[in-house]
Amino acid sequence: MNAVVIEHVKVAELPEAWRNKLAIPADARVTVRIEDEAAQPTPTEQTSDQSSIDPAFGIWRDREDMADVEGYVRKLRASRYNRDGSRKDG
Repeated sequence: MNAVVIEHVKVAELPEAWRNKLAIPADARVTVRIEDEAAQPTPTEQTSDQSSIDPAFGIWRDREDMADVEGYVRKLRASRYNRDGSRKDG
């Protein structure tokens, strides 16, 4: 893997798009590391396990209020749906 590392770069000297992603003062100094990205798999190479390719998978796994997922969703839907699944009228 090829990589370029640039140390002690002033934030003000970075491209605007990069500066916008950093929540630090313009006179702060950072280290920039630029690496080759691994080739992305083609659709035929992707696995059926979405958890390995979707970065959003599992982002709420530590939410204690969602330990019982079915109960949580049932509570959310209770105000909009009847027990038989039909919508409640306005």
